Amino acid sequence: MTQAVLVLEDGSYYFGQSLGAPGLTCGEVVFNTSMIGYQEMLTDPSYAGQIVMPTYPLIGNYGVNRFDAESARLQVSGFVVREECHQPCHYQMDGTLHDYLAENRVTGISGIDTRAVTRKLRTRGVMMGAVASDASPEETLIELKKAPRYDGTDFVRHVTTDRLFHWPGTRRDTEFKVAVLDLGTKFNILRLLNSLGCDLTLYPCTTSAADILATNPDGILFSPGPGDPDLLDYIVENVKQLVDKKPIMGICLGNQLIAQAFGGSNFKLKFGHRGGNHPVRDLATGRVYITAQNHGYAVDPETLKGGLVVSHLNLNDGTVEGLRHRELPIFSIQYHSEASPGPWDCTWLFGEFIRMMNNGV
Repeated sequence: MTQAVLVLEDGSYYFGQSLGAPGLTCGEVVFNTSMIGYQEMLTDPSYAGQIVMPTYPLIGNYGVNRFDAESARLQVSGFVVREECHQPCHYQMDGTLHDYLAENRVTGISGIDTRAVTRKLRTRGVMMGAVASDASPEETLIELKKAPRYDGTDFVRHVTTDRLFHWPGTRRDTEFKVAVLDLGTKFNILRLLNSLGCDLTLYPCTTSAADILATNPDGILFSPGPGDPDLLDYIVENVKQLVDKKPIMGICLGNQLIAQAFGGSNFKLKFGHRGGNHPVRDLATGRVYITAQNHGYAVDPETLKGGLVVSHLNLNDGTVEGLRHRELPIFSIQYHSEASPGPWDCTWLFGEFIRMMNNGV
């Protein structure tokens, strides 16, 4: 097995074994606390530009398959695990984690003390890092210092569809026409909306409000996506022109852009929320949901304007997890109602979007 190294921007480094494609890769190092779902993590567009590290120690034990991908390609910059399973077993398995990473040219590392790295990130905050299979720690750190900062890159342009795309859903008796502004859409959002009777068209992130409205959709969804929302003024300007025209649902990055469209702002979290076990309270009912999350930024509630109010709060740190408008048919959530991976507690929110479209409010 080839030796590899994980190097963080503070100069610390961790030796392990090469996983996936050989080479050197840089990105923001983040951890995910889900116990399952590594294939969904690898293909989640919200992880573009990031080196993902599951905290669960054994990864790869059920291989990979053609059902669990959340986009058309692997999206992560790198992958860090404690222990790679060399003999996976599952009746749907098409291949191993190692081969999946190698075939998609993703560089990873196994044999890392992921608990130690997680503790460092929780204490110091997320930081840039690099994984290398053919370089010393000193050489890797030099390359890392040359790499673009995560916060300075518009990753939405990297993951959005490059053309108007109609989702080939299985349900044909569709009632509602939904326009999805694709900022990094996960497949399960589309699967669930299609199962509820929605005909779905994805639009590139640069699509104008006029072009979306020209198709007269029944509702508009602003999808999840990667990176810093402060870099997306060109999208916010279009969101401003859409929010009072049609029923709107926003998820994750979509939630942050809705806040910005109404004059609010966002801030970067110390180490983000990534995993399938985050408790969120619905302020209208008092009910607590266990949610799937993947975000590194949050809405500043003190900046909300224009009729937007907080609808959900994170019970771990009190950050905003959802918004609604007092008058307009708009709601958004910071967590992932589509899960994948994670609990299905909040899939009912897609039904709420259907209700808004059905009523026109």
